[in-house]
Amino acid sequence: MKSLVFPEFQITRDEEKCGQCRGCERQCAFGVHTYDPVADRLISDERKCVGCQRCVIFCPENAITVRPSSSFYRPNASWSREKLEDLKKQAETGGVLLTGCGNDNPFRIYWDHIVLNASQVTNPSIDPLREPMELRTFLGAKPDLMEISTEDGDVEIKTKLSPNLMVETPILFSAMSYGAISYNAFRSLATAACKSGTYFNTGEGRLPKEMRDEFGKCAIVQVASGRFGLDAEYLNCAQAVEIKVGQGAKPGIGGHLPGDKVSAAVAETRMIPMGTDAISPAPHHDIYSIEYLSMLIYALKEATNYEKPISVKIAAVHNFAAIATGIVRAGADIIAIDGLRGGTGAAPKAIRDNVGIPTLSLPYPRWTDAYEMRVSGTNAPSLPRAEFAAAPM
Repeated sequence: MKSLVFPEFQITRDEEKCGQCRGCERQCAFGVHTYDPVADRLISDERKCVGCQRCVIFCPENAITVRPSSSFYRPNASWSREKLEDLKKQAETGGVLLTGCGNDNPFRIYWDHIVLNASQVTNPSIDPLREPMELRTFLGAKPDLMEISTEDGDVEIKTKLSPNLMVETPILFSAMSYGAISYNAFRSLATAACKSGTYFNTGEGRLPKEMRDEFGKCAIVQVASGRFGLDAEYLNCAQAVEIKVGQGAKPGIGGHLPGDKVSAAVAETRMIPMGTDAISPAPHHDIYSIEYLSMLIYALKEATNYEKPISVKIAAVHNFAAIATGIVRAGADIIAIDGLRGGTGAAPKAIRDNVGIPTLSLPYPRWTDAYEMRVSGTNAPSLPRAEFAAAPM
């Protein structure tokens, strides 16, 4: 069947330069270039090209050029070329377009704008020995009041404290599962977390057994709706346990790891058959209310001997405060609020790009632009500068 989708890239081959070495054919993993023995020439199927430029780089004669296709649709503010072609691809295949490895849309990347400054009230310390500052953060439930004893000159805390995570660097690695990302990438994240004094989240892909002794001290293990590979040893090898109720990249639709990613090692770690899709249902089938969530939280606390803080992860929504109140009352020690832009395994492209809200919903340039408008005398809201951050735009 002839596809109605335009090729994304256009391939030009200079026949005078081409020496028929067939290097492009050997280098292309997508089968774009093939040799036609009848015509005694190399031909290119532009519909298979992904624009990786590998054939261009490895051509010894510089005979190949790959450029974006010049074909276009009638301009429409609501229906871009990408949206129209995605719609046609889904109609032609009868499936849903899945994508992974995050969101490539030009949303604001807050990581690029993080500023850490511990001197909130006073000036930065001149002498760090006499005026120490630290970024150490404790994650977990805190008592409203503490009872202490000072007998014999020693301070003793009598209040029973909940387990907390001590984070030296207050930036945690979000959940990225082994299988969704490669073993090398997964191990690299674990190494970086341990060396920087923070924690990484295993996601629902479980923690490989050979990594538990080395990286368990900086790991947070996850309990998702698929319940892949859960056992007491796995829960106790890490420093905290997270229940994933929702995630910002695909709120409300669970998780999906395509069978092509489920290798023998991934299958062994997740305890599922090799080559089968690892699908986490949208809801936990044993959670239908806050009371059921509380039962799971305390079941995990029992399994970890009340020594690990239990976290609950939800997708960022407009009324998350009310949801968080119920989660705290259910016994959770930590609440993780997940914004958009994620998705390492596989997410429906339409949902990944259009569903979910950022955890920081008012980007800095917006109030800056409004402030500059007010200063210049144009029609911007008449508010003091400090109030722009809270004003609806």
